Amino acid sequence: MRPSHAVTAVGVAIALTACSAAKSDQAADVAEKPTIAPSLPEEPERRPYTISFGGDVHFEGVLRSRLANPRTALGPIAKVLKASDLAMINLETAITTGGTPAPGKQYTFRAPATAFTALKAAGVDVVSMANNHGMDYMESGLADSMAAIKRSKFPVVGIGRNETEAYKPYRVTLNGNRVSIIGATQVLDAEFIQSWSAAGSKGGLASAKNEDRLIRAVRQARKSSDTVIVHLHWGTEMQKCPNPAQRSLAPKLVKAGADVIVGGHAHILLGSGYLGNAYVNYGMGNFVFYNWGPETGRTGVLTLTIDGRKVLKNKWTPATIQGGVPVPLTGAARTQAVTNWKSLRSCTGLAASPEDS
Repeated sequence: MRPSHAVTAVGVAIALTACSAAKSDQAADVAEKPTIAPSLPEEPERRPYTISFGGDVHFEGVLRSRLANPRTALGPIAKVLKASDLAMINLETAITTGGTPAPGKQYTFRAPATAFTALKAAGVDVVSMANNHGMDYMESGLADSMAAIKRSKFPVVGIGRNETEAYKPYRVTLNGNRVSIIGATQVLDAEFIQSWSAAGSKGGLASAKNEDRLIRAVRQARKSSDTVIVHLHWGTEMQKCPNPAQRSLAPKLVKAGADVIVGGHAHILLGSGYLGNAYVNYGMGNFVFYNWGPETGRTGVLTLTIDGRKVLKNKWTPATIQGGVPVPLTGAARTQAVTNWKSLRSCTGLAASPEDS
């Protein structure tokens, strides 16, 4: 017997009611479940890093033969350099085996491209060639140097095929810190200032005599860096205290955004310390050098521990030049050398800590 219309209507009503209840239950389930946002990549945690600095390096005289075995050319100081996250020196030579020496210049330095192999093997990560010997073999030497830099892929600052390249910072990230290093020279022989200085499309060295250009480079680096370091060739030969040009330039660079200023040229050690919150070294002295004496043979490695813009710690590892290379001191000689190094601060106007500046 076919079902009556009344029975059919009741069945439809029951089915609709059940369907509505099921949808209500589903809606409740959805409401009870929290919305989970897609996970975003975490920012890398920033931690302090260390950077070590050595002084002036070339490979003349007794040092040239050491390049026959570039893996050990810098001797025992390599262990100190390799212990840091980054190490830097001033490469005071043209990288060429040809070219014509700068006319009338008493001392001209050049080295083969194996110099880069030796530096890398010793733990050096970046060098500045902005100094009064970087173009000792003039334009042809500059071309050779630039070609050697390109082939070796070794990071070099303070020199370039044009002005932009010469003032361009080396950028690296260390423990989450974005670090920029700029190289420039405040020391150039008067007759070579124009011909050696990079300007526009003309290649050469980054000159700190063009203060506005250097300050602009620092300000630009400040915009995208956690730490800005300026490596300078500056000072007066054999003068133990910073000269007026150094004392004038340092605060300008700090105001522009430099956190660390390190340099050399005087052949002897000068003092270091804080200028406000920035750390300034006025003279690293000789490092790998062909002649040395009681004063010019005193050297060492300056190691800074840095977190962003804060220089947390400075450490001096003293050494003496023997056979052209730095040999770290030990025992009582080391203790006395550290004391002597700290005393060099007395004529710099720098402070022992940011709080004292």
